[in-house]
Amino acid sequence: MGDKSAIQWTDATWNPSTGCSKVSPGCRNCYAERLSLRLKRMGNPKYKSGFSFTLHPDALDVPLKWKKPRKIFVNSMSDLFHESMPDDYLLKCFEIMEKADWHIYQVLTKRPERMLAFTKKYGKVSDHIWLGTSVELDLYKKRIDILRKVPCRIRFVSFEPLLGPISEVNLKGISWAIVGGESGPYFRDVKIEWIKEIQEQCAQQNVAFFFKQWGGKTPTARGRLLDGKEWNEYPSMPTEGKISVFPVQENTHTRI
Repeated sequence: MGDKSAIQWTDATWNPSTGCSKVSPGCRNCYAERLSLRLKRMGNPKYKSGFSFTLHPDALDVPLKWKKPRKIFVNSMSDLFHESMPDDYLLKCFEIMEKADWHIYQVLTKRPERMLAFTKKYGKVSDHIWLGTSVELDLYKKRIDILRKVPCRIRFVSFEPLLGPISEVNLKGISWAIVGGESGPYFRDVKIEWIKEIQEQCAQQNVAFFFKQWGGKTPTARGRLLDGKEWNEYPSMPTEGKISVFPVQENTHTRI
């Protein structure tokens, strides 16, 4: 957790929980698992349980202490909608996000079913809370169909690590797509045609496109240029105030 992040599409990370479990092929070489085990070896008390799912109540109020507005990636070292996450603690996380509403929160999960169930029960997700899901292979496009039902204004998809062609994808109701290759010592390579296929579909469907990295042994090994430029698009922010339940919106995007 920190008020600065090397992740290109965010400014800071906030981890009210750490640890996770593998649910699909994109999890195989999880960077958060590698980092958690390294921090455990270094004696970091927050990671004394390694990559086992762990709550950190002392971290709940961190966004309230950050007075400068930031884009905050929530649970970069876990999954906010992990099956071991208690409902009451999850509710506290959302209450903090609602209270510290000068930030933008980027919540990413491989468990959109629970995200959908919780947000419908919760009944309100303000515009500054962006909700997304990961899709690493064509097989998991069904996660997008579930995400589309989540009652929020900004929905996004992370095609990272991109492990194969996604083919035709319906991005109705999706505002933002992140694409990236895998990094780390056991990285699986990404092909340019897979990335271009998504970029072209984003352009056709008016979805903001962010190319994070080519990947490699280190995240910066091969840079992040696609067609000779960086792609740093973000979704447009709504101009209206907070509302409770949103219909599927027309997709718009801008650079911020």
